[in-house]
Amino acid sequence: MSTTQTAAEVVVVDYGLGNLRSVTRGLERAGATVDLIEEPGAVDRADGIVLPGVGAFSEGMENAGPFRDALADAADDGIPLFGICLGMQMLLTTSEEADHAGQGEAEGLDLIPGTNRRFHGDQKVPHMGWNELDVQRAHPLVDGIDGDHAYFVHSYYAEPETDEAVVTTTDYGLDFPSIIADESGTVFGTQFHPEKSGETGLRILRNFVAICAER
Repeated sequence: MSTTQTAAEVVVVDYGLGNLRSVTRGLERAGATVDLIEEPGAVDRADGIVLPGVGAFSEGMENAGPFRDALADAADDGIPLFGICLGMQMLLTTSEEADHAGQGEAEGLDLIPGTNRRFHGDQKVPHMGWNELDVQRAHPLVDGIDGDHAYFVHSYYAEPETDEAVVTTTDYGLDFPSIIADESGTVFGTQFHPEKSGETGLRILRNFVAICAER
C-alpha cells in the first residue's frame, strides 16, 4: 500500500517502555519521517510527538520523568502530542494502578485532567483483543473512523474529568474512553495500539501525520 503524500517530522519518545519498532514502522507507513529520541531537548524541533508505552504506570512516569517539562512545553506550544496505550494513560493526572500495587498514588503528566481506573466487576483483566470504536465527537484523529475495530491490551482505562475530553468510547462491560483529547485538540491519546490495529490503525496514524503536517 502506498503511504500518504502528507509528510511530517515526528519524534517518538524512547523512555524504555514502548513498542518502538512497531510504532516507528506504522508511522513511516503513514508518511512520517521518524526519529527516536532519548533526550528531551529534541522534542521542540518536531512537527509531532508520540509517547508510546507498555507496562506499569509508575515505572512509565519514573522513566519518562526527564521529559515531563519538555512535553508540557510542547503541549503549550501546540505541537501535536499523541499518547499510545500506557502513553495515553500518562497524559492524565493520576492513576489507581500504583495504589493497586501498594505504591500509593502516582502522578501523571496532567495534560488531560482525569485519572486511570482499574476494570472491576465481571470484566476479565486485561481487556485484550479487538473491540469497536464508537465516535462521540469530531476530532481530526478519527476522520473516516466510526464503528471500526482496534486492538487493545490493558487493565486500566481513562476517566477524564470532563465528557468533552472523550473522542471515542468502547464497550467492555462499561463504555470506557478509548480516545481522549485535551481542550485544544492537540494533546490526545488512544488506549488501543494503532500500530497493531490493521487498516483502522493505519488510518488513525495517517490522520495524526496530517495533523502534524498542518502546523
